[in-house]
Amino acid sequence: MTKTIRIAAALLIDPQGRTLLVRKRGTQAFMQPGGKIDAGESPQQALVRELEEELGLRLDPSQAEYLGQFSAPAANEPGFEVHAELFRIDTADTVAPAAEIEEVHWLSADQTPTLELAPLTRDLILPLYRELINAPR
Repeated sequence: MTKTIRIAAALLIDPQGRTLLVRKRGTQAFMQPGGKIDAGESPQQALVRELEEELGLRLDPSQAEYLGQFSAPAANEPGFEVHAELFRIDTADTVAPAAEIEEVHWLSADQTPTLELAPLTRDLILPLYRELINAPR
């Protein structure tokens, strides 16, 4: 039986329409910022907490637009599947890698990433991001 990891993840979009990918210390794959949802926490609360810990972003949970639940094999935990509650957050705030984040990378919708990507990011979130960015708002 596959074990699951429940996370809250951000499709963080800057004023130029780029999205932020992060890489945790000691890992290769880039992914959306966010992290595990603790017991008793809502996905929004987890997201706000993780973004502050990892990137120094202070957000109001109401800024997070819910995009849905996505699942894929976990990038860093073999035998696990990650279930992500995904939220879109538009922000002009500066981000700085903190806690376990070693590297951040802004990616535009028309860029082909040359980075190693987590399966969830590569197969589900980036295609969705390109659709959202190219859709009229």
